Amino acid sequence: MKKLVFTVLSLLTVAATQAQESTTTTEKTNPLTFSGYVDTYFFANFNNPKSRSNLGTSGYERVFDQKAGQFQVGLAQTKLSYSTEKVDAVIDLVFGNHADLGNYANVISPVSGATSTALAIKQAYITWKATDKFSLTAGQFGTHIGYEVIDAPVNFNYSLSNLFGNGPFYHTGLKATFATSEKSSLMVGLVNGVDSKDDNNDKLGIIGQFYISPAEGWNLYLNWIGSDEGTTEKSYYSLFDVTTSYQITEKLLLGLNAATGSQNKKTWGGAAFYAQYAITDKFALGGRYEYFDNLSAIRGLQNSKRLGGGTSVNSFTLTGNVTISENLLFKPEFRLDSYAKSSLADGQQFQDKDGNFTKDSQSTFGGALIFKF
Repeated sequence: MKKLVFTVLSLLTVAATQAQESTTTTEKTNPLTFSGYVDTYFFANFNNPKSRSNLGTSGYERVFDQKAGQFQVGLAQTKLSYSTEKVDAVIDLVFGNHADLGNYANVISPVSGATSTALAIKQAYITWKATDKFSLTAGQFGTHIGYEVIDAPVNFNYSLSNLFGNGPFYHTGLKATFATSEKSSLMVGLVNGVDSKDDNNDKLGIIGQFYISPAEGWNLYLNWIGSDEGTTEKSYYSLFDVTTSYQITEKLLLGLNAATGSQNKKTWGGAAFYAQYAITDKFALGGRYEYFDNLSAIRGLQNSKRLGGGTSVNSFTLTGNVTISENLLFKPEFRLDSYAKSSLADGQQFQDKDGNFTKDSQSTFGGALIFKF
C-alpha cells in the first residue's frame, strides 16, 4: 500500500484483537488471513481522442486508468497475512494492467528472454514486533509517501492524483518504527533507492516519517525520502511530503497532501485538497482539487513540444462511493484536467479526434466496479 499508516494501523488492529480475546477459553484465533480485490472501469473521454486513451503527449497524464472508451480490468490482488504476538508477515501479489504500472522497476528478468515474476509482488515483508513500542520491518513494502495508495477499495477517488503518480510507489529495504507516545511515532529506514527491487548503485536511500495525532480524528504525517539515483554520475533525489486528514464530524472528512521534490537541482511539487461527505450509509460524495507543477521537466509529466518540456496542471475530480453490498463498491467519477497552454497550435497536451495535439484540457466521465473480500 502506498502509505505506512496502513501498516501501522494493521499492526494496531491485530494487537487490539488479540487483547480482546477471552481469558476463559484456550481457543486461539487463526493467525492466517486471506483478502484481496478486483476492479474494472470504463471512462468516456469528451475529447474523443483518436488514441482511445486518457494519456497525452507525455504518457503520464493518468497514472492507472489510461484507457478511454473501453472496458478494462484494473488490478486483481491476492493478499496473505500471518500474525502472531511477535511477528507479522505479508505476501501481497497483484496482477493486471495497474499491477504492471505500479511495479514498473521490476519488469526485466535476470533470466534472458523471461518475464520477471517479481512484477507480481506488490508487498512481501516481515515485521518483528520486538516490544509494544518498537518494531522492525524488512522486505518490499508500500511507500509511506503520499495521501493515496495503489489499492482501489482504500482510496475514495478512483483515478489517482499527479502527486501519487510522480512520487514513489514502493521500497525494498529495512525500516524501524518507534512509538514515541500513544499519539505519535517515528519511522526511519534504509532502502534500495526509489521504486526499486535492486539498487542501481552502491548508495542506499534513507526514508523517514513522523506521525502525530494532535486531536481526536486528526492525523498528521511528515514524510521524507532521500537517495542518490545516479548510475555513473551523482543524481540526488529528495522528496518531502505532508499528509493530513481530519474527521470533522461523523460524516465529513477533510484531507490535504502537499509535496516538494528535487533532483539534479530541479524541483517539482504541488498540493491536493480532499473533502468527503457521507450522505447516507450507502452513498458518499467526495471532491479532490490538485495543482501540480513540473515546469522544470524533471519528472515524467511533461509537454514535449513546449520549450523546456515542463508543464503544470490544475485537476478537479468528483467521485461517488456507492456501497452495493458488503463486498461490492461502485465509484462513478468525473475528472477535469487543465494544463498550461502551449504557444504551438499542435503543441497542446491532448489529442483531438484526428490525432492532433490541439487540446490543453481533458474531461472524462465513467466509473469503476470493485469487488473486495
